Amino acid sequence: MSEKPFLVMGAGLVGSLVSIYLAKRGHKVEIYERRDDMRLGNMGGGRSINLALSDRGWKGLQGVGIADEIKKIAIPMKGRMVHDKEGKTNFFPYGKEGQAIYSVSRGGLNCMLMDLAEKHGAKIHFNQRCKSLSTKDSVAVVEDANHKETKVSAERIFGTDGAFSAVRLQMQTSMDRFQYSQHYLNYGYKELVILPTKDGDFAMDKNCLHIWARGTFMMIALPNIDGSFTCTLFFPFEGKESFATIKDKDTVEKFFKETFPDAVPLMPTLVHDFLNNPTSSLVTIRCYPWSIEDKVMLLGDAAHGVVPFYGQGMNCGFEDCTILEQLMEKHLKNGSDDKAWKTIFKELEQSRKPNSDAIADLAVANFTEMRDLVTHPDFILQKKIEAHFSQLHPDKWLPLYTMVTFTDLPYSHALKQGQKQDAIMRKVLTSVPEIETKWNSHEVEKLMLKLIEEN
Repeated sequence: MSEKPFLVMGAGLVGSLVSIYLAKRGHKVEIYERRDDMRLGNMGGGRSINLALSDRGWKGLQGVGIADEIKKIAIPMKGRMVHDKEGKTNFFPYGKEGQAIYSVSRGGLNCMLMDLAEKHGAKIHFNQRCKSLSTKDSVAVVEDANHKETKVSAERIFGTDGAFSAVRLQMQTSMDRFQYSQHYLNYGYKELVILPTKDGDFAMDKNCLHIWARGTFMMIALPNIDGSFTCTLFFPFEGKESFATIKDKDTVEKFFKETFPDAVPLMPTLVHDFLNNPTSSLVTIRCYPWSIEDKVMLLGDAAHGVVPFYGQGMNCGFEDCTILEQLMEKHLKNGSDDKAWKTIFKELEQSRKPNSDAIADLAVANFTEMRDLVTHPDFILQKKIEAHFSQLHPDKWLPLYTMVTFTDLPYSHALKQGQKQDAIMRKVLTSVPEIETKWNSHEVEKLMLKLIEEN
């Protein structure tokens, strides 16, 4: 192995995980992180404090032997619990019996991954900002909190420093024909909290992702192991009902009591949280290429930032690491030469780019589903038909959500197949009289089989 280290810029979730994969293969790994060590107490960092782990993410964690430990601090969510304006609830399972996504603390997971990276020999440097990068010879200049600069020579560099990546910025300014785009939604988000009961119990069903869908906006809640729920309000920046107009004690109280009446009694710190917690934006990041020769590679949000409405940002980033490990296993059997790494980087970006674009599109589309469609009778009926038909013919039909969340089928395949299935369902819903009473009939089954054959 070379004496020069592999530099990983960013000690977040993806940076920590890829460092473990690299260190386990015997590479010298040094991680540079612009923030403080969150293990010393600063867990937030402006990011969402809990996440939804699903199959792709679990696969990445299993690859480094940490999945069982994470499951001890994760809470299974078996479906959506939809709350209407009258406080009534309806439960919609995510998949078959036994399938669930898991609510896990971002900070807790990140701390465990950093610990494991260090255990395998990686060295983490905190409060070190990537100031510049020479992509030609893999030299980085980092700057500490006192503006002291250090030049670090590397064997190769992994940019895992998030949606506003300094590594990607250096690639943008040094590469010809580097493609980059960012697209913001006209919505932001603000985190609030539902506290445990006086007895320390969960105030709502802990094994659900709770949704208050209100057509043009929504609030969701994910459980935490301390009995609380982290609530996230996804809300327009401007407009009649927006962050621009709901901005003081009176407007906050009035809006929430009218819009989320069953949640307000569970949120005693609502006004303080709303007025003091930051409002964050929602952005989709796309770029290409992700690599330079065998020298630099972008992974995770640095390569593909997605909005959170499919719960796949972290899972997609962890899948980057899984695919990288598979390619290292394939190409590094006869040593760690530059030619092999160039092949690894090229194959990784070519295989992952179409899939990261697909999940970006799916995530934006799922925002409409979550904030609006989940309460519509036609949508609910469609999901019932799909689930029933999938049970009868699992080889012919997997619901889109199942493909994305509970398999490792390529996201691009899921998107294409989901579009075909949606077209079939539109025909079924409009061509069968009294479908509401026939949804699980042989007539509907036969029609769907016919439409699948035709498509």
